[in-house]
Amino acid sequence: MKVSEPGYTVESDRSIDDVSAFLEKIAPEHNFRILAVHDVKETLAEKGFEINPLKIYEVCNAGFAYKALSKDINVAMFMPCRIILRQEKGKTVITLARPSMISQMLPDSGLDDLAGEVEIQLKELIDKI
Repeated sequence: MKVSEPGYTVESDRSIDDVSAFLEKIAPEHNFRILAVHDVKETLAEKGFEINPLKIYEVCNAGFAYKALSKDINVAMFMPCRIILRQEKGKTVITLARPSMISQMLPDSGLDDLAGEVEIQLKELIDKI
């Protein structure tokens, strides 16, 4: 599987707060747990830097994680999956760091099918937003 773009991106007219709330609601419905939310704008503001709203969500499906780690422990370098929300030109931009890129980084891991399956499920989740 060859992926040309490292991220899958969609835009929403909804505010970043609305998208965040919706993502937090629907992730469990798709069997993904939100492990952490990094509010990058807030973190940088604490140090005197200003940027547009930017949040990084770390999400995980334990079953997929177990299967991936069982195939190649080095996949841990790329875990958990990330969904990035940012505000740009009045829109909320949602980007999935594509799991299929992991199989390109670890070409001998046998992760192509699994990474593709995870990516399909996360893209379906994002498309609902």
